[in-house]
Amino acid sequence: MSRENFIPIHKLCDLYQVEMSFFSNLNEIGLIQITTIEQLLYVDQDKINDIEKMIRINRDLGLNIEGIDIVFNLLQKIDDLENEIITIKNRLRFYEN
Repeated sequence: MSRENFIPIHKLCDLYQVEMSFFSNLNEIGLIQITTIEQLLYVDQDKINDIEKMIRINRDLGLNIEGIDIVFNLLQKIDDLENEIITIKNRLRFYEN
């Protein structure tokens, strides 16, 4: 498996000043997926924005892992609803014209 699309977790721990257990806990509840390549732990680079959000939720709101899970899932639902509203507005404009 190629490492080019992955970022080592130990580098993220250093960069964001979080413990390895933070990532392990996120992995346990299914918010991120940890991949092991040659005995090193990695996360997909496409998930970095989500990880940054989770770290901010933890730090700014002082929430534990379960709280992060709830807030993050609610934020995803809000994004989905906003996208659905945009789609519905576009359809409505089509029929109005």
